[in-house]
Amino acid sequence: MAATARVIDIHVVADSTGDTGTRVARATQAQFPGQPVRVVRHPRLHSPQGVDDVVAQLRADPAAAVVFCTVVDDALRSRVLDACAALDVPCADLLAPALEAFTARTGAQPARVVQPVGLAADYFDRIHAMEFAVANDDGHLTDGLDEAQVVLVGASRTGKTPLSMYLGYLGYPTANIPLVPGVAPPRELFEAERWKVVGLTIDPERLLEIRQRRVHAMGAAGHGGAGGTALGGYADLARIHDELDEVARLQRRLGCPVLDTTTLALEEAAGRVVELVTARRRALAPDDAPQPPGGDHVRATPQTPPADRRRGGDSAATAADHEEQP
Repeated sequence: MAATARVIDIHVVADSTGDTGTRVARATQAQFPGQPVRVVRHPRLHSPQGVDDVVAQLRADPAAAVVFCTVVDDALRSRVLDACAALDVPCADLLAPALEAFTARTGAQPARVVQPVGLAADYFDRIHAMEFAVANDDGHLTDGLDEAQVVLVGASRTGKTPLSMYLGYLGYPTANIPLVPGVAPPRELFEAERWKVVGLTIDPERLLEIRQRRVHAMGAAGHGGAGGTALGGYADLARIHDELDEVARLQRRLGCPVLDTTTLALEEAAGRVVELVTARRRALAPDDAPQPPGGDHVRATPQTPPADRRRGGDSAATAADHEEQP
């Protein structure tokens, strides 16, 4: 039997909250799926004594330690780096390369002031966008579609709700509307500006799998058998094919682009939606194109072959995977 890998402690050393270093630590951990990692946060270090307390912890087991440093104060930062060098503990000075690159381009020097970055200028806009996504979920258009920057339309369980919530988190007020055979979509959908609307679709067999899990989670298994015919064909493959065909006809009637969420991770799907909406609005109303929240430019991940999209197997959850949550 192979020996269990030793747990590596990533010590996030910061003079603010440590959120930046912790995010990088989690991103690093994701690249080493077989390696046990524990993230140890040391926030708000404002004195040499605080740094020395951290060094004492490193000294207890330096062979299992890695340090991620986001300290901006030069004296304290140097103290951290020197201590790590003396203990032979690998240390990543996360902010230094970014600050040096910016200085090289602008000639300006960093203020070296502790400044939490969590409350950005667009913080309240993002909160409002998330509230909008919750209030306008699953066809419940409490605020109409005038304020929406994105309107997602598709069959049930194609990833509309989680994608709406994630787009709201990014700062895009998003509504989503289910397209159900035999049920007329709300008139607001046909009155909405065309550039807002993005259709979602999914592989029928994948949709069947998701719906069957949903049926079991709701305690409806056994009502109509494995095919779910007693549920109006909700979990019946032949009915799903027909349903997706009808939904596709309606999406063509709306003239909206259609995104296949079968193998797209949630983040990648969100990036694709933002690209589609931004490009369509620029084409239809170039003088009124929306600016990304916070002034950030969002660019979607380039398209990859389906077999490569779900990186890391099931750990890379697709937009539709998130629909499986009860």
